[in-house]
Amino acid sequence: MENLGQKADFLRSEFTKKLSELDEHTPPKWGKMSVQQMIEHMSDYVRIANGRTPMKTITAEENIPKMQAFLGSEKPMRENTPNPLLPDVPPGARHATKEAAIAELEGEIGHFFAVHEKEAGRATPNPFFGTLDFDKQVQLLYKHSTHHLRQFGVEV
Repeated sequence: MENLGQKADFLRSEFTKKLSELDEHTPPKWGKMSVQQMIEHMSDYVRIANGRTPMKTITAEENIPKMQAFLGSEKPMRENTPNPLLPDVPPGARHATKEAAIAELEGEIGHFFAVHEKEAGRATPNPFFGTLDFDKQVQLLYKHSTHHLRQFGVEV
């Protein structure tokens, strides 16, 4: 995976800055989530990566190598990628403000890095990509974060 350090740095310091600069009323180019719902969705997925929300892999074992090959590539996630774990209608926002949602996300990202610094070699199951080590988690979180930034017109 190329530029893994840069991707980790992006997650640590740039991602939430870009979210802070994004107008909360920006309509999505695709999908049904609002800006705040997307931020809260990202917190949910960082909680999977940092182990706070344990998940089982739902992808068939024989498809995991193909999924991880995509993960290791620089190909972006497609627009409107189906997610069978999400309802057709996004849930309402958990937080009163976008800023509170960003604060939660920052906390989850910080916990992700702290857990992996404390437990070198830790691997966590992902529902779609199988069990992922730190490098693969960073790659996935980077792909996922840039996917949702593009959803709201922010290029990285």
